[in-house]
Amino acid sequence: MTGLPDGGGPVPRPGRDRRARLLPAPPGAARAEADGVPRVAVVGGGIAGLTAATALAERGVAVTLYERDGRLGGRLAGWPTRLADGTTVTMSRGFHAFFRQYYNLRALLRRTDPALCRLTGLPDYPLRHGSGRRDSFRRVPRTPPLSALGFVALSNSFTVRDLAGMNPRAALPLLDVRVPGVYERLDRVSAFDFLEAIGFPAAARHLAFEVFSRSFFADPRRLSAAEMALMFHVYFLGSAEGLLFDVPREPFPQALWDPLAERLDRLGARVRTGTAVGEVAVGSAGGFTVVSPAGAEAYDAVVLALDPAGLRALVERSGGLGDAGWRERIARLRTAPPFLVSRLWLDRPVRPGRPGFLGTSGYGPLDNVSVLSDWEGEAARWAARTGGSVLELHAYALPESPGDTDRAATQRELLAELRRVYPETGEARVVDARHEWRADCPLFPVGGYADRPTVGTPTPGLVVAGDTVRTGLPVALMERAATSGFLAANTLLGRWGLRGHALWTVPDRGRSAPLRWAAARASGGR
Repeated sequence: MTGLPDGGGPVPRPGRDRRARLLPAPPGAARAEADGVPRVAVVGGGIAGLTAATALAERGVAVTLYERDGRLGGRLAGWPTRLADGTTVTMSRGFHAFFRQYYNLRALLRRTDPALCRLTGLPDYPLRHGSGRRDSFRRVPRTPPLSALGFVALSNSFTVRDLAGMNPRAALPLLDVRVPGVYERLDRVSAFDFLEAIGFPAAARHLAFEVFSRSFFADPRRLSAAEMALMFHVYFLGSAEGLLFDVPREPFPQALWDPLAERLDRLGARVRTGTAVGEVAVGSAGGFTVVSPAGAEAYDAVVLALDPAGLRALVERSGGLGDAGWRERIARLRTAPPFLVSRLWLDRPVRPGRPGFLGTSGYGPLDNVSVLSDWEGEAARWAARTGGSVLELHAYALPESPGDTDRAATQRELLAELRRVYPETGEARVVDARHEWRADCPLFPVGGYADRPTVGTPTPGLVVAGDTVRTGLPVALMERAATSGFLAANTLLGRWGLRGHALWTVPDRGRSAPLRWAAARASGGR
């Protein structure tokens, strides 16, 4: 137990890492006064928007959440679909891993599930290459530097000759990752070139590191090395939480978002799904007008929690937001290449013992395979009733503009690669399938850090949240979205003298003082 929570007593650590960093709640009044309640519009109902809306509503702020789709969750939304056998099931945009160092995302989920009973842990994070090489994180120690040493010792992707050929000096920046210093040092280098300079053996790079980099939906040649270095710090070299993770026991709406929407309703927030915001206008005397099909409404502040394309489009339509430089930077934000999620309902099970999740490399476009019926309740019930199984296949960083013919070919190729990975599926009949093609994740290109927005903007009362946002903290992916949502809420709460929310992160620097010294020497003392 350590630190001061929102209410004043000790705060339990959010995980096993004794070096996790607490950012105490900014001080202020517990709730807004009844005669002076601020009104805030939150535009976007993904993780960042739901976090900001929840954090504001908990302090008595009058919140209206606008979401253009008919469902909450953003990239983790789910919706019903009817299979050929008549079963109604929940489709989504695919598997997401809830790592144990996602402290702030898990804090949001604890609002409706204090013990996180709706999550379950997978026992391993195995990786497999088309050449037959395999790696696993199940037996790797969780605490650095034993985690790195253990991975190398247990992996068949490293040989003595490989290790002798590596350039340890080039790898030193990985041992003391700080924000924003890591971007100042590595943002103008690609992840591919950075790994080449270190001399990582090709087998390890393809099997492990490219699997990680493609989690950002980008080819390593286009991904900033700074983002990859931060990822190594968050998941591996800087955190003692390890690389194993949890998954929801039921589809995203039932496990996560429906309970949170009910809580927002109890807090007095208005949730408007299926309502796209057309414009945000800045008032001459301050405040904002949000224009949507529901009408034009006045607010004291606005949170923009949108994906890069949505943010670009809304800012373009809202000429009074920000200043010229800010608007130009928003206009330069880019979206990562398309990705495909194929979910298959098969008429027979896979072989017992297949992992719930498998990262792959060297299998054409196939990046991972999930056996949903092993851990998701809805899929498991369908499998138990039919004697089949439910699998999900992902392909990241696909060609920018595939036509319909190319899409069908890619979908067939994923199925063929699945049959290479799990040969028993070659005899299985596909009872039904759903294919989701999407292209709305942020791209973190080489040299692009300076264009990414911060939470604050040049317009007082306007803040930005989302996984594309620069937070100044060691967070990534879903955790960056949740953290930025809390930071956006804290920024606004501070304007009105209301207490903010405490945050946790992994350590904000390398864990070893000698290694930090060596990393500083290698970078010229910066």
